[in-house]
Amino acid sequence: MFNKILFLLLLIFSSINAKENQMNIYDFNVKTIDGQEISMSKYKGKVLLIVNVASKCGFTGQYEGLENLFEKYKNDDFMILGFPSNQFANQEPESNERIKDFCTLNYGVNFDMFAKIDVNGENESPLYTFLKSNQKGILGTENIKWNFTKFLVDKDGTVVDRYGSASSPESIENDIKKLLK
Repeated sequence: MFNKILFLLLLIFSSINAKENQMNIYDFNVKTIDGQEISMSKYKGKVLLIVNVASKCGFTGQYEGLENLFEKYKNDDFMILGFPSNQFANQEPESNERIKDFCTLNYGVNFDMFAKIDVNGENESPLYTFLKSNQKGILGTENIKWNFTKFLVDKDGTVVDRYGSASSPESIENDIKKLLK
């Protein structure tokens, strides 16, 4: 009996220690689309929607819905983070400067945009490794399948959901509103 209690106590303490030592979203640094390195801790206390984007994709029109969501909830501690990636059928081949111009001129994007990254593979962004390991895709897969995959992060930095490319920004608005309460 004593051994069982001791084992359970050790299990509880090791679990607590593991959680304390786990990385969270605020432990990562990323580069803005203008090349400035920033800490994700800048977004502490905000609900985040993190999206891998592309300018020449069938889902590119989602920029409009993303910008509408951002404008609607930006004063309620909500932020959208756009990460361009050219890993899917060469649909984001341009430079960061040209991507920024495209988003601003065509969709009036005011949410934060970042430097082009890999979201899968050997050179994938550590942030995306973290996101994918915390919210797996269909059938438990981790890899991003296409552009405009979205990750929803609560105000504590917990990755709470993952949405595929076909999920429009409007279709996840209620999930965002729940986290903003």
